[in-house]
Amino acid sequence: MAETFTDPAPLRVAFFSDSLPERNGTGAYYHDLLAHLGSRVEAAEIFQPLDMKRPPLLSWPMPGDPSQRLVTPNLPRIARAYRQLRPNIVVSITPGPFGLLGLYHAKRSKAAFISAFHTDFEQLARIYWSPLTRRFVNFYLNNANRFLCKRSATVLVNNSHLQKDVEALGAPEVEIMGTPIQPMFLEKPLSPYPKTIQKICFAGRLAPEKNFDRIIDAAAQLPEIEFLIGGDGPLRKELEASAADLKNVTFYGWLDREKLIDLIDQAALLLLPSKIETFGSVALEAMARGRPALVSSNAGIHDWPQLQEGLFAYDQKRPLIDALREILALPKEHIRQKADAARAAAESLNHQTIQQWIDVLRKYAKR
Repeated sequence: MAETFTDPAPLRVAFFSDSLPERNGTGAYYHDLLAHLGSRVEAAEIFQPLDMKRPPLLSWPMPGDPSQRLVTPNLPRIARAYRQLRPNIVVSITPGPFGLLGLYHAKRSKAAFISAFHTDFEQLARIYWSPLTRRFVNFYLNNANRFLCKRSATVLVNNSHLQKDVEALGAPEVEIMGTPIQPMFLEKPLSPYPKTIQKICFAGRLAPEKNFDRIIDAAAQLPEIEFLIGGDGPLRKELEASAADLKNVTFYGWLDREKLIDLIDQAALLLLPSKIETFGSVALEAMARGRPALVSSNAGIHDWPQLQEGLFAYDQKRPLIDALREILALPKEHIRQKADAARAAAESLNHQTIQQWIDVLRKYAKR
């Protein structure tokens, strides 16, 4: 059931983000958070790019996601909406034009200002861009992040490994935050856990950092298992071509959250063998649906002890097929216990995260 709260806190919160609402993990994070904050604050709004078919002329591709761009904000529109909101705390989520605009409005209106650091864009730049372009991008990102961190009352991260990075950028305080879950993942009745593992799913961007070639290789060696692939991205055509002869691999394309739930509910296990994964929100969503997840051991989701019972850690030094065969060989009762633990752990972390956000906002908001 959905959580209900009384006595809303006197908080008026403005979030500024260069990400679209549900295009990537950062965009989904705040879309889901706002769904929970509504009953706990006086007002909350996120200022971010509109999902336009044609991006403005003055825009740049984001590292790791050429389909999404850094765009110049519509200054008059945002100024009007900001005045109407009258926030007493501003949260800048990204180091792009929108994030920097959040700092400007906070200082101008004398609202409290905090920032978040969700993505190591420098790692993504190493994967996607040439050395010359990477040098320019990293110079901008480093300076923009440093500018925001030094002016923040605190900096929020959802991966403990990022704490040293933001401290080096000048953050005076650091808060390690949990990750919220979109309410529908918890509210929709659960589908019974399958008696055996016959279907395995992946959901996310089809991009180099996701180690997707290992999933295709595993599918080729496990013809008795169906691999359900949800998502879109720069590698989609290449991956579809590489799996063209595999009858046990199905690509579903980009999925909205309801269809994502349907995909997860069909499967018995979610895969996330990424090279880079700041947290791994889709694994938490799978756990909320009572499905365990096999996630790279470097992902931030492993930092939360209460989630361990619903996760399998994947060591990228090993072939993915070896890890999957070990899971397939486990007793059925063991897997079912893992699935039950996954659901309970996801609910617990979600409740803890929403309360943590309220506590942090109350702590720093100006009265």
